[in-house]
Parts: sequence; C-alpha cells; structure tokens
Amino acid sequence: MIFAAILAGGIGSRMGGTDTPKQFLDLGGKPVIVHTIEKFVINENIDKIIVLTPKNFINHTNHLIEEYISNNDKIIVIEGGETRNDTLMNGVSYIKDNFGIDEDSIVITHDSVRPFVTHRIIEDNIEAAKRYGACDTVVPATDTIVESINGTTIESIPVRDYYYQGQTPQSFNIKKLFNLINSLTEEESNILTDACKIFTLKDEDVYLVEGEVTNIKITYPYDLKLANTILEDKHD
Repeated sequence: MIFAAILAGGIGSRMGGTDTPKQFLDLGGKPVIVHTIEKFVINENIDKIIVLTPKNFINHTNHLIEEYISNNDKIIVIEGGETRNDTLMNGVSYIKDNFGIDEDSIVITHDSVRPFVTHRIIEDNIEAAKRYGACDTVVPATDTIVESINGTTIESIPVRDYYYQGQTPQSFNIKKLFNLINSLTEEESNILTDACKIFTLKDEDVYLVEGEVTNIKITYPYDLKLANTILEDKHD
C-alpha cells in the first residue's frame, strides 16, 4: 500500500500574532491544511492519508475535511507528537498497527504547511521510494552558504554547487524506516531534525527528487502573503 502522512502537529509559534496553528490559517478562502490534503486526495495511487494534528485540533480537522473535501473516505486524522519525529513515529506506528506493512509499503511524509506541492513531485517521490527506499525533495541552493559555529564569525563558505535546500515530501519504504527508527540510540534520536537524517545516521542512501521553488513552507507572516500571491497567480 501507499500512504501519505501529513505532518500537522506543530503549533506555529513563529507565525506571530495568532493563537491558531499556521496550518489552520486562511489561504484563499480555505485553511492551508485543506489545500495540502487536497493534493494527495486526488492522487489515485495513494491508498490512505494519515493527518497528524495536535490532540485538541483533531475534531476541528475532521470538521474541515467534511466541509471542504468531498472524496474523504481515505483520510484518517490522528494525534501527532510533541516533536516532528514523534509525529512521524505516531504515523508510522498507526500504519503498522492498523494496516500492516510489507516489503513494498511506501509512506510519503509531507509538511501540512506546504500547500503547493505538485502532482509531479508526489509521483516522483512514489517512484523513488519504490526504487531506492528513501528520497528527499530538494531544490539547488541559490544563495551562498555560510557556516558559522559560534554565530559571530565565519568558519567556512562551502561550494554552493554541492548544496541543496530540503523541502518535503520525504518518502520511504515503511518497513525500512520503521526498522531504522527502532535502531536509533537515545543520543541519535535527540539530534534528529527530519526523517532523512535517520537514514544518513545509519549510512543509508537517500536519493534526491527535484522540487519546485513554489513548494514553499508557510512559517512566517510573510510566507502567508507570498502564498496568497502564488494562489492568485495560479487562478489567473
């Protein structure tokens, strides 16, 4: 089976000026999270969509899905975790416990606040995860990358040609992901920033899928303004 895990467990503390998590803010007349879920609902290759939200937003999320998404039979809303990786693990565990996993099971993990993911990106993720076991969606770095360990002076300026900016989806063979997560030490678990890090820590290859510059993550108020501009351009 092919699963999508929409990671919506965050509270959006960097958005500022609102108590509403950023995934539930309005974008062109619909909540951001609805735009995101819709991109996966229309993909016929995806069997189930697991949406992971804060516990106190589960009912709200279900109401939004009922209101805005007509073909919602394959959507399931469950509780996320305290961290991104806890949320991911909740999703993987739910899939394992309720559907089982085999050698060919795939999970596509995606930020709920990246509403402009394209059909092409999703399809490329599915293909790469099937073929290689793990992939990350990226775009080439356009700015010069500066390394500063102390936050005051520059230690190095790496060659930009070798660097990419990570987006989502990140997609995996579920069985392989589950086994690697369970093999992590406490120290390794504490330094994780995303699921691909699990694979690199264990010397497993993660293949690159080409992203899009419009596949933005809505984190700050400016991002929401930009997202509205992108949405308006798509409708023109």
